[in-house]
Amino acid sequence: MKPWEVLERTSAPDGTELTLVRHPSELAILANGQTLMSSRAVASEKGLAVRGCHQAMTLANPCVLVGGLGMGFTVRAALDVLPPTATVVVAELVAAVVEWNRTILGPLAQHPLDDPRVRVDVRDVADVLHTNPSTFDAVLLDVDNGAEALTVSSNNRLYSERGVASMRTALRPDGVLAVWSAGIDRLFERRLRAAGFRCRREQLHGHGTRGRRYTIVLATPPPPK
Repeated sequence: MKPWEVLERTSAPDGTELTLVRHPSELAILANGQTLMSSRAVASEKGLAVRGCHQAMTLANPCVLVGGLGMGFTVRAALDVLPPTATVVVAELVAAVVEWNRTILGPLAQHPLDDPRVRVDVRDVADVLHTNPSTFDAVLLDVDNGAEALTVSSNNRLYSERGVASMRTALRPDGVLAVWSAGIDRLFERRLRAAGFRCRREQLHGHGTRGRRYTIVLATPPPPK
């Protein structure tokens, strides 16, 4: 069995080591030695974008926020269903991950960052949400491992009550929130409902019709009074 080849290393702001590795059949990003994402299991990331953009794709000039760049598959799937007049803001905390997507990872998702509709914001997605009230028709969050942080400990604040309030504030009245998670998190769903969101849960396989299942939570804010 061929060993994994280490291509790049970097550190998240909290010191978590992120490593980009390659095997003949796949690329992966590790967080402190644990697999955070792999190019072999991307169906759920694509499903996050398609389901989260189901209303935005019908609008004339939609604005969509993608929180967490990963390997670019969520951004690519969003671009594929959104109109040419869309704006896609990609919030990515780690600048090196953006650079990897412009170079080594770029071909995997057909270089989504080269699309003129895309604007990259190298900041914590929680800060992007907080500073952009009533801006987004869809917010797609694939940050860390979901509501239970695997990498950056500060991601916990994104899924807190305050973070959920920022999600609601950042959405336009008919906007859609879509959140990827490695598993079911009923506490996070309760926080959404307590903030007035109507939400439902879907589970998708990592390989389309097989493999591990991941959770997508789809939520909409209450209609304006």
